[in-house]
Amino acid sequence: MATAKKTVKKAAPKSDAFAVIATGGKQYLVRPGDVITVEILDGEFTAGDSISFDKVLLMDNGSSTTIGVPYISGAKIDATFVEEGRAAKIDVIKYQPKSRYYKKRGHRQPFMKFKISAFK
Repeated sequence: MATAKKTVKKAAPKSDAFAVIATGGKQYLVRPGDVITVEILDGEFTAGDSISFDKVLLMDNGSSTTIGVPYISGAKIDATFVEEGRAAKIDVIKYQPKSRYYKKRGHRQPFMKFKISAFK
C-alpha cells in the first residue's frame, strides 16, 4: 500500500523586518506595509497625513533584534493616516427574570487606521 505525501506551500512573509509598538494602551506587531487599527489618538488628521510612533518596544530587521528597556531610544515607526471610523455596534443587555428589569444599550468603538511605511 503506497502512501501519498502531502505538500503544503507556505506563503512567503511580506518582510523579515518587524517591530512591536505601544499606542493607546495596547501593543501592536507591525511590518512595513501593514495597515493597523488603533484607538483614537489626539489631534486632527486627514487622509495622507504622516505620523511617527516613538514608543517602540522591540525591533527586528531579520538578522538582529533590539529590545527596549522599556522603549528603544531614537527608534521611530513612520505611518500614514488612512481613515477614521467606528466599529460595528455591540449590544449590551442586562436582564433579571421575574423582576421586570431589562436594559439594552449599544456601543460603537471609534478607531483610526494607519499604514506602516518605514522603520527608523
